[in-house]
Amino acid sequence: MMCASFLIMAGAGATYLFGVYSKTINSTLGYDQSTLNLIGTFKDLGANVGVLSGLLAEVTPTWFVLLVGSVMNFAGYFLIWLAVTKKIATPKVWQMCIYICVGANSQNFANTGSLVTCVKNFPESRGMMLGLMKGYVGLSGAIFTQLYLAIYGNDSKSLILLIGWLPAVLSIIFIPNIRVMKCSRHPNEVKVYNYNLVISILLALLLMGITIAQKYIDFSHVAYVACATIVCVVLFFPCIVAIREEWSCWKLKMEEFLKSTPSRVIVEEPPLPELKPAAGGGQPVELPEYSSMVEQTQEEKKKKKEVGCFSDIFEKPKRGEDYTILQALLSLDMLILFVATFCGLGCSLTAIDNLGQIVYVASLLIGFSFGIQLTLLFIIISELFGLKYYSTLFNCGQLASPLGSYIMNVKIVGNLYDNEALKQLASKGLTRSMVKELICIGKQCYRNSFIILACANLFGALVSLILVMRTKDYYKSDIYKRFRDEMEANEKEMKIVSAAGKKEHCEIQE
Repeated sequence: MMCASFLIMAGAGATYLFGVYSKTINSTLGYDQSTLNLIGTFKDLGANVGVLSGLLAEVTPTWFVLLVGSVMNFAGYFLIWLAVTKKIATPKVWQMCIYICVGANSQNFANTGSLVTCVKNFPESRGMMLGLMKGYVGLSGAIFTQLYLAIYGNDSKSLILLIGWLPAVLSIIFIPNIRVMKCSRHPNEVKVYNYNLVISILLALLLMGITIAQKYIDFSHVAYVACATIVCVVLFFPCIVAIREEWSCWKLKMEEFLKSTPSRVIVEEPPLPELKPAAGGGQPVELPEYSSMVEQTQEEKKKKKEVGCFSDIFEKPKRGEDYTILQALLSLDMLILFVATFCGLGCSLTAIDNLGQIVYVASLLIGFSFGIQLTLLFIIISELFGLKYYSTLFNCGQLASPLGSYIMNVKIVGNLYDNEALKQLASKGLTRSMVKELICIGKQCYRNSFIILACANLFGALVSLILVMRTKDYYKSDIYKRFRDEMEANEKEMKIVSAAGKKEHCEIQE
């Protein structure tokens, strides 16, 4: 299940490639920078407004969520590909905004289906799990680039087509693997995470080296195919780790089973069992010892406080317990997260959409900061508000991201860029109607824009310090104790059932 989630996440970051294929949309359909940034904002809107997928996950199984996302992904990007290849009539701007919003929104269905499931399966290790999964999302853009160069050659129009069908295929293939499982903590869980972390770092370094080499060296198509093959081999390394661990666990369980199974059966006069009258006045039946223990375990689970989704809005539970949706949304902690996300992720998305104009070091730093902010947002929401409505809450928490992207990208960066471009045209004696697209050349095009983005990031960092002070005592406590207790209860119940099976097996032999 973990490996399937990694692969789905590796195909769920197509929105980060907008800076690559946006030039094709711009040149083909003749948009100016403000219009292109508007389309980019709708891309961010679709990618970050995942309330629909969250609510759908509350009432439908995981496989249905992934299936809906696959259909939306293919439909949205396929229509964009038809538009840029002139296979359909040139769509209006609002139509292109809808296409890219639908295609990008499918990413939320992949996130909700696999990411939320992994958090519920690994509650105590959610930080490591989320970090790895969002890492694969961040690498997906570079992975897609290598695949499209190997399959289609250097054709950015075909990249849009690849973005349309590949993530949909990945989600459909791995639908049976993504499910919530009632299991105990794996004995080598931390070691497995460390192995996968090393693999992801190796993959990132490999992709960075290949990308830089392809920037300065002319690669043949055979070389592109070789690079894509190497990337795919490293991408599937986690499957080798998982197979090895599953094999080791199976051997360990078999050894324990053989040790606990007696080699010979000694027939003794059994003690009189405790009897209880059967319903309807029939023969009395034996009350198994283990059944009472199972009932006791189930009763302990039922004793936990159940709260409704829209009840007790202003009577909030303690941090870490299961909040209702409205309790979480109306809390001060969520408001602080909203402001910090507005500033941090809004600025990061704006920078990512304009990466074609930035140097390598800045791109690397922005990529790291974006991944860290997004991962921390998901972790903090799960730790502060519980996991009961996590699929809805983490999607609500990132709603500030598209709003920040719209204000920063369209209202600030886009307008400042166009104004500088118009100044350059005026200095050459040209007007806007004389050129097909507005192009600004020079550091002044983005200088003021990125000064504003830097100030917004600083403000967001200061706001985050308020949340640090509010939750300082909470994070000093053992916030994962509840999940460890649940895992121990699961282990106890599994041992009881296993012991009952062995007892029945011995009785049959007797």
